[in-house]
Amino acid sequence: MPLVIVVLGIALLLVLILALKLNSFVAFVIVSLAVALGEGMALDAAVVSIEKGIGDTLGILVLILGLGAMLGRLVADSGAAQRITSSLTGVFGIGRVQWALMLTAFIIGVPLFYDVGFVIMMPIVFAVVASTKVPLLYVGLPTLASLSVTHGYLPPHPAPTAIAASFGADIGKTLIYGTIIAIPAIIVAGPILSRGLKKIDARPMAAFAGAPSASSGDLPGFWTSVLSSLMPVLLIGAATVADFALPEGHALGRVLGWVGAPPVAMLLSLLLAVCTLGVARGRTMPDIMASLAHSISSLTMVLLIIAGAGGLKQVMVDSGVSRYIGELLNHSPLSPLFLGWLIAAILRVAVGSATVAGITTAGILLPVVGHSGVNRELMVLAIGSGSLMLAHVNDGGFWLVKEYFNLSIQDTFKTWTVMETAVGLAGLAGVFALSLVV
Repeated sequence: MPLVIVVLGIALLLVLILALKLNSFVAFVIVSLAVALGEGMALDAAVVSIEKGIGDTLGILVLILGLGAMLGRLVADSGAAQRITSSLTGVFGIGRVQWALMLTAFIIGVPLFYDVGFVIMMPIVFAVVASTKVPLLYVGLPTLASLSVTHGYLPPHPAPTAIAASFGADIGKTLIYGTIIAIPAIIVAGPILSRGLKKIDARPMAAFAGAPSASSGDLPGFWTSVLSSLMPVLLIGAATVADFALPEGHALGRVLGWVGAPPVAMLLSLLLAVCTLGVARGRTMPDIMASLAHSISSLTMVLLIIAGAGGLKQVMVDSGVSRYIGELLNHSPLSPLFLGWLIAAILRVAVGSATVAGITTAGILLPVVGHSGVNRELMVLAIGSGSLMLAHVNDGGFWLVKEYFNLSIQDTFKTWTVMETAVGLAGLAGVFALSLVV
């Protein structure tokens, strides 16, 4: 019976979001109450449980995602992405321009939310297409693959960060393992896949035809742009490596562990970017602070949706349904990693949002992670991979690609949906390969 109530709750969630077009946060609160009451919890206990779930979920996320949004805004406003692209194109040459754009998208995709990275990268992609005359999908698809992988796999993006927090996974290890898995996934879904799509007629959105780009003299330097964008990765990664390589209690290890703690790493990275991409570029502090304040507006609803999912997760824990599901799944012959991937993939197809799919899956499988002994960081990545599968018409990214690339709906399925599916499958394969050695 507890499992039936959960299935009915998820079905209600889908109806509220997809059929009734209700706000996702409101839908999560309604479903959390419905599941709690259905499982026999008193109304006051259900409210306390939802409040606890929301508070616990938002704890560290407000710091990491808030600071990350501010850092992303500085990267976006400064022209750092265009500088990285122009410099890498010069190094790689026209023949390998797709690799330059792919690497650029990966670098800026780490601190930027997917939609922001997409809007920044597309004018650059269109400018490269206009100057080199290469097919749009030849360079566009690898760029999209990089942005998608960072969104689904890597902290400090919302879903991986929230799932890691739910499971108690180490964010540094998740970042390192995710990067290892991301590289082959991007190559498969980008350069390799784009070779088979040359016949599809994709053209830049009319608004970008012939649009001028900023002159190189107005852009920050290459290394300034790279270091400012990747500083969170470098600090968190250094702390993780030090934890492996240095003996316990080593002074350097303690220092790196402190500066590499995700909230501290994000704060230090933001302060560096304020100097390198803000003040050093001639911007005043009031102007920079106003820009940072504006960046948070795009984050508010993301945080509320994550919080709502956290409320549902806590209801399932407090009502005992998570323990019940965990006992059932513990006897399943399927790998917990595959189960996480599969449930996330099903929810992704149903709701369209990778973030909602990933966090909901984490709530369902929380007891499995606690009792199965599965690697928590790989579980985060398995769920992240599944949450990118089979994107279609209920996914906002589907329509962004259709409009920006002037594609028909059929061709958008052949490109965006196939690319996202390739990313999801490659991610699952990478998780299983990595599980053999970690």
